[in-house]
Amino acid sequence: MATDNNIQLIEQFLQNMMAEEPMYFLVSVKIKPTNNIKVFLDGDNGLPIEKCVYFNRKLYKFLEEAGIYPEGEFSLEVSSPGIDEPLQLIRQYQKNIGRTIQVVFTDDTIKEGVLETVAEADIMIQCTTGKGKKAVTEQVLIPFSNIKSTTVQIKFKKKKKTALWPVST
Repeated sequence: MATDNNIQLIEQFLQNMMAEEPMYFLVSVKIKPTNNIKVFLDGDNGLPIEKCVYFNRKLYKFLEEAGIYPEGEFSLEVSSPGIDEPLQLIRQYQKNIGRTIQVVFTDDTIKEGVLETVAEADIMIQCTTGKGKKAVTEQVLIPFSNIKSTTVQIKFKKKKKTALWPVST
């Protein structure tokens, strides 16, 4: 299928381009039937919008010069995966060490905990069940082969309530 060949060509170009800036990496390339190309990149310390623009311009120029699509018959979007997108690469797991993640296992069970370590074949999370004096914390080793998907969970800390006293004038 032409789309698969185009994805491979785009991925190869991006890998070469990213070699110049090793703190950034390719997550995935998707092409919709309407020739809408979506490129997801990430960085070890995030991906600033300026870098998305830079990579977009270089890739757009490559696509035009390569003549993969008839002139003007494609669109290109370069962005980082959204926070709700599942982690796909070990490098994404590594950059999220210390954050709370939710792991959906291949049997559809779910476990949530703080990502502690990432190895070639597995991850270690720290899970806490129960509250107060009944809270139990355990470390759970999870092989990648048992993971269906993993997403980073956004946690907001509750502010302690403080009394506000009226100020007299």
